[in-house]
Amino acid sequence: MSILMWIIIIVLFVIAFVGLVYPIIPSVLFIAGGFLIYGLFQGFDSLSIWFWVIEGLFLLLLLGADYATNLLGVKKYGGSKAAVWGSTIGLLVGPFVIPILGIIIGPFLGAFLAELLVHKKDLKDAFKSGIGSLIGFLSGVLAKGLIQVIMIIFFLFVVL
Repeated sequence: MSILMWIIIIVLFVIAFVGLVYPIIPSVLFIAGGFLIYGLFQGFDSLSIWFWVIEGLFLLLLLGADYATNLLGVKKYGGSKAAVWGSTIGLLVGPFVIPILGIIIGPFLGAFLAELLVHKKDLKDAFKSGIGSLIGFLSGVLAKGLIQVIMIIFFLFVVL
């Protein structure tokens, strides 16, 4: 039974990392799911209130990291709120329209088109917003990946 538990937990954690590049997959839920599976198999009393408080704070940080890095990336390169929304929409739609490359092209194109169509910016400024969106997305992937690794290491430290 213990082997089955660890297989399920590992699969959930791997899916959470896939969610870094496919934002339609809610990484937060899969990380938390791994913790819950452990609790169901081993008993929740092995996970203290401090474990849940610390992991809960990391989960909130994980939720905020994606939005914050995208916002900062777009804003740093002169983008508007429309570019942030365009980038977010491109991030969600891109991988389905253009598999694999859509994860990079989507946010760029979303911010670029938002600046062109909504704010009537010239090509150079719209391109800069698109680049900012791409940098924000890649920074978000890096930040969220690091947070997820820390969460998993802390979990393993507590349970092993």
